[in-house]
Amino acid sequence: ATDIAFALGILSLLGNRVPNSLKVCLVAIAILDDLAAIMIIAFFYTNNLSVISLILAALAVLILTVLNRRKVTSLAPYIIVGIILWACVLKSGVHATLAGVILAFFIPLKAKNKSGISPAIFLEHGLHKWSTFAILPIFAFANAGVSLKGLSFELLMQPITLGIAAGLFFGKQIGLMLFTLLGVMLRLCKLPKNVNWPQYYGMTLITGVGFTMSLFIGTLAFDDYEHQTAVRLGVLLGSILSGVLGYIILRCSLPQETSHTNDG
Repeated sequence: ATDIAFALGILSLLGNRVPNSLKVCLVAIAILDDLAAIMIIAFFYTNNLSVISLILAALAVLILTVLNRRKVTSLAPYIIVGIILWACVLKSGVHATLAGVILAFFIPLKAKNKSGISPAIFLEHGLHKWSTFAILPIFAFANAGVSLKGLSFELLMQPITLGIAAGLFFGKQIGLMLFTLLGVMLRLCKLPKNVNWPQYYGMTLITGVGFTMSLFIGTLAFDDYEHQTAVRLGVLLGSILSGVLGYIILRCSLPQETSHTNDG
């Protein structure tokens, strides 16, 4: 998702001062956040359900399970079943985005093909250039644009605009910091290696840089053009505030030079 790309882009501005463990933590949180957003889309933005299509989709998942358990490394069976799964999920009334996530879980990661590469890694590297240089730019161009025509202070102060901006800027950092503090106090988790609380807080701010899923859910929730403009403006406002403040805090809290190269 573009959210992850933009977040990592902000960290890259700080160079090798950023511990690898903080980068991994950011990516992990961003991926889980996007998966949660996809689940919300699937379950809360569905109008009518087709039981027959859901049953067929379940059968497709069963076939994927068998392929994975038998360590089939050829991508062709997964792609064929994946297309069927996507069509069934689409016809079921559940948002078809969920089909891609389900399919990805069944692509073998440890089993290796004849070239000694796992299908998941082969597919990831094969799709990387298409995703980075085609899909993401097209998505950004098609969905990020906010017309400046008629832009006014009233539009910036609309509840939708302020609500989305506040959700990204305040919601992400408050939620992550509270749950992390609670987890550390209960000894359920600990901060990433070589990372202190100010640095971790700066990272939580950067998680407020929302794009793909924020726009996706916003356009599903509001149909008319005026509200969609407020959605996009709110996403941009919240993302800019999160990115700028997160960068400033990290720049001030990170050491001038770091030797963290293999801290995991």
